[in-house]
Amino acid sequence: MKRKILTILRAAEGSVSGQELCGTLGVTRAAVWKVMESLRADGYEIEAVPRVGYRLVASPDVLTEAEVGSRRRDKYKDAPLFCYDRTDSTNTRALAKAEEGVPEGALFVADVQEGGKGRRGRSWSSPAGESLSMSFVLRPEISPQTASMITLIAAMAGRNAVASLTGTHPMIKWPNDIILHGKKICGILTEMKLEEGEIAHIVVGMGFNVGQKAFSGELADKAASLLMETGKQYSRAQLACNVMAEFFPLYERFLADGDLSGLAEEYNAHLIGRGEEVVIIKPDSTQNAVSHGISQTGALIVEADGEEKGIIAGEVSVRGVNGYV
Repeated sequence: MKRKILTILRAAEGSVSGQELCGTLGVTRAAVWKVMESLRADGYEIEAVPRVGYRLVASPDVLTEAEVGSRRRDKYKDAPLFCYDRTDSTNTRALAKAEEGVPEGALFVADVQEGGKGRRGRSWSSPAGESLSMSFVLRPEISPQTASMITLIAAMAGRNAVASLTGTHPMIKWPNDIILHGKKICGILTEMKLEEGEIAHIVVGMGFNVGQKAFSGELADKAASLLMETGKQYSRAQLACNVMAEFFPLYERFLADGDLSGLAEEYNAHLIGRGEEVVIIKPDSTQNAVSHGISQTGALIVEADGEEKGIIAGEVSVRGVNGYV
């Protein structure tokens, strides 16, 4: 009931009468009043004017089923939604539920991750009330060889979601880090399950730094949060829903094309280091090269010693000549 009432209030341009809420929801005025009082106890500011109705004035920054669900507007807005105060990893939860058959678009969010995962086995910190940990399930009918491109699509969606929320101009560090003002604000980890050589499901995990005030140690020079870079607090629930709204149109374009041919230009427009010298880091060596952007398969095209070649994510890392970006 909370989710339904918040959805109605958010969709309204002004106040919504109690009678209208009763008719839409099929409940009594007393039931509506009881939910409003419960929402106020949860931290929502709801204005009630006699003979006018209810108006949502302000919302707490929480990741509850009511808050996230009432903000979701993408094509899978009615897919299962799982919200955790604390969990090991939203990817772990999503993978387990995918095994049980949850449909494409199922979304998992957590206030705190205690076992968050990054690329190459790294951990991902997600302090309470300050970060957004989210994962969602996909069931594409594509070749496993093309699945890595979905990670780049997630980076585009995350970049666009931050831009629409904050009015800033984030960039992408190939293949999938989201950068704001030269520092990392989001990491992405995509995991896939195969059955008999075909994709059973894919889980896309994204971790956003939203409200942290500072980072220490080795992260101090390369990580930041939206709060640190803009001086403003943002709704983590709205950010999660922005990601979903941005992702699926890009994903559908990818499915229609079979590759990134229709998306590479947009990706490259926000790619850090394009046309500049970068450092390619291999397990046993480094090489300077000029980045020319991604190909239709998601490989980074670089030029070194007068020769162009494509490099694949996972095989090498790319850094700026003077540092992380």
